[in-house]
Amino acid sequence: MVAVPIFLKKESKMEKDKLKQLIIEHKERFLAETNLVKREVQKEIENFIKHREIIVITGVRRAGKSSLMKLICDDFLQESKVSISNILYLNFEDERFIEFTTGDFEQVYEIFLEIYQPRGRKYFFLDEIQNVKGWQRWVNRLYEFEDIKIFLTGSNQTLLSPEISTALTGRNRQIFIYPFSFSEFLWLKNYIVSEKDFYLREKRAEIKNLSKEYLELGGFPEVLKINDVTLLEQYFKDIIYRDVVAGYGIRNVKELKELILFLVSNIGTIQSYKNLRDLIGVKSLNTVKNYLEVLENVFLFFRLGLFDYSLKRQIYSPSKIYSVDIALSNSMAFKFSEDIGRAYENLVFIELMRRGKEIFYYKSKKGREVDFIIKKGLKIEEVIQVCYKLTAQKTRNREIEGLLVAKEELDPRYLTLITEDEEGEERREKVKIKIIPLWKWLLRANYG
Repeated sequence: MVAVPIFLKKESKMEKDKLKQLIIEHKERFLAETNLVKREVQKEIENFIKHREIIVITGVRRAGKSSLMKLICDDFLQESKVSISNILYLNFEDERFIEFTTGDFEQVYEIFLEIYQPRGRKYFFLDEIQNVKGWQRWVNRLYEFEDIKIFLTGSNQTLLSPEISTALTGRNRQIFIYPFSFSEFLWLKNYIVSEKDFYLREKRAEIKNLSKEYLELGGFPEVLKINDVTLLEQYFKDIIYRDVVAGYGIRNVKELKELILFLVSNIGTIQSYKNLRDLIGVKSLNTVKNYLEVLENVFLFFRLGLFDYSLKRQIYSPSKIYSVDIALSNSMAFKFSEDIGRAYENLVFIELMRRGKEIFYYKSKKGREVDFIIKKGLKIEEVIQVCYKLTAQKTRNREIEGLLVAKEELDPRYLTLITEDEEGEERREKVKIKIIPLWKWLLRANYG
């Protein structure tokens, strides 16, 4: 007889046969997935995947969280020789789980043991777990009393909330996944890059052309596979109506949509709560603040704060707004001539986030704005300006002057100017500024 852990008795709402069907169907579909593109974040996961901690994978809808879990599962099956019988996969985004409650978790585990009769450590992959209220109590019990390695995904920042962190204290590792980086985009294209390619004219041209394609298509895996950006409109609507409106009970959808349309059309600009309040015509600053927090919670937008040695000014200064994926924003935005420059800036922002950097924007004492400040410990490590074209001398002087002022006021170790095509060094007042094309900077972390 199979031993089943004792859980708090709660009423099960789903029929056993229906649950059995879902358990079998979801697992077979999960295991059947092939030809997945490796993710850079797998290196980070490898460092603690053999330990007991629960792995929490979160990020924007359609960024590839389920595929990442399958890549991890494949490693277990192929490299660690884990038996298929020890794998459970469920996706709680399936509408057939609409009646599922915490009382059904006990039944899920019992059915899994009955069907597969696993031996040794088991591996549970639970997709979009935030759709089941109170899930953390069951996961905690499995962690405490069973030999199970647990992987969770969610498209909502509530999965990283203080309440969840408290419930899983000392038991979880959190992984954030973004849409594909440029390196991952090249892997998808089966385009292998080596450092020597940076010095070969034809290879440089090919990589540059691919970077333009990446800029247009963005990083969502399915969009890249079918080469069709029209899919992004549906992604946007799913995030807004399923994750935001339904998930947070937003009543005034018109206000929210007006705010979103403004944000996607003004990526990388500084926006105060008051300015946004006046633009969408709401009465309260708190309403705008709450909308922005919700849009961050579903990972659609990110706010970049000002760097200032005064913590008070840092907290109360307006933020710059960036999108999780520039192509996603462009699918809904009004187009302006300067979009390409904003797109470059957004790509740099997301890549810095992907690399785990502590970043800010900066305004000098004379009011000169600097795109990105990278802080490392108590020191400023690097200052970055992003400019699409440097051909006009006026533009070149403005961008370099911003870096020089930041050098004088912050004393960073490196000064970097990211542009479309130009590469080299500029020396001003014995200060060295590195100029690098965007495509090369995006690949620098992997290829030197």
